[in-house]
Amino acid sequence: MSEKPTPDDYPSMAMALPEGVDFEEYVVATYFGEISANMGISWKVAQAIAIEQSTGTWVCVPGETPEVRRRHVAKVLSVSQIPDYEFERPGPKEEPYRTYILQIGFPAENVWNTLGLLLTAIFGNISMAGRLKMLDVRFPKKWLAEFKGPKFGIEGIRKLLKVPERPLLNNMIKPCIYDSIKVGSELFYQAAVGGCDIIKDDELLANQAFNPISERIPAYMEMVDRAKSEKGEETLFTVNITDRMPNMLENADKAIELGANALMVNYPVVGLEIVRQICEDPSVKVPVLGHMDFAGAMYMAPQYGVSSHLILAKFPRIAGCDILVHPAPYGKASVLNDKFERVAHTCRMPLHNIKPMFPMPSGGITVGMVDKCVESLGPDIVIGSGGGIHAHPDGAAAGAKAFRQAIDAVMQGIKVKDYAKDHKELGVSLGTWGTGKIEMGKKY
Repeated sequence: MSEKPTPDDYPSMAMALPEGVDFEEYVVATYFGEISANMGISWKVAQAIAIEQSTGTWVCVPGETPEVRRRHVAKVLSVSQIPDYEFERPGPKEEPYRTYILQIGFPAENVWNTLGLLLTAIFGNISMAGRLKMLDVRFPKKWLAEFKGPKFGIEGIRKLLKVPERPLLNNMIKPCIYDSIKVGSELFYQAAVGGCDIIKDDELLANQAFNPISERIPAYMEMVDRAKSEKGEETLFTVNITDRMPNMLENADKAIELGANALMVNYPVVGLEIVRQICEDPSVKVPVLGHMDFAGAMYMAPQYGVSSHLILAKFPRIAGCDILVHPAPYGKASVLNDKFERVAHTCRMPLHNIKPMFPMPSGGITVGMVDKCVESLGPDIVIGSGGGIHAHPDGAAAGAKAFRQAIDAVMQGIKVKDYAKDHKELGVSLGTWGTGKIEMGKKY
């Protein structure tokens, strides 16, 4: 290729107009970048990123021919500096870093039918490039068609539980780790009979020797049946099968064999393709809940990493999770309201063939936050509470009842505080925790 490109050179170059590519053939990633003012022309930096993540490296090699480039090179589609300087820029002393929004298109065939290679291409080596954060990813319809997504999704889980409209209630058994199946069974039963639709293992408990799933599942499923006979409602138990491979597959098979009616995976630490393998397995005929532990290491920094709606929603939804736990701003987590809402919307908005996934706001949630959750996100949510149920002064059953009462109030358009006047469990819970944000470490 000549230093001054001719029209014949453009097809093999790492840049193109957006109109010059077929978006059904490209995965398009959008990035925020801060580039040193001393590095020079932004388009050259962007092209270096595109080449690094597709066909090339830091130096030209003989095998990277124009033919290879035409088919496989990623293309810079847009570089927009913020502010959009036109006739002059501040010098490096006044503005040491230039801020850009970059869009790069990656040939879909480079990352066909694999989430692992997808992440390697769109944010592999460049994740170590400095001030660069991936903001969004657009997938071609035919690329998404290779993925099955959630087996059940929102509609399927509602059918399983026979709950057509209201928010669902989830409880995480607390303490997080415990070694007595007998104690855990009683905690499970109390939460279930009190009205929890879903009860999950804590992310810290999986298949440890002191509390194996081979003993936990039969004991807890017995409590599911016992609670159903009393309350007349179904309860899902999402047992945590997180482990190394191939143990995770064995755990899933064992859980199904023992009668588990739902599964749970700590998806960021096991990897999206492992989650996909579990979710797409035809023998797994139960919903799968994804827990977001470790995800903060990927999205929390404002100038680095991957935006939260991708890590907490779009990626695990494509992988097949039916329910996704994510932090709520009302509880103990640190998250902006607009980011919280975008995560939930990304769980549910149309995504071609991929079913909507239940968002599950959690993290220090009390009954005084139920109205906020529903006002922000609507009723198609799972409200997750651990301590807000098990630490109720009158026990876990009362804690679960209090949440169901708060949900009933919101669905009837009644203020939770007013509803609490005639509902003891709700009144006690509100009197204990109020409606404010939980402070981490306060009790210690």
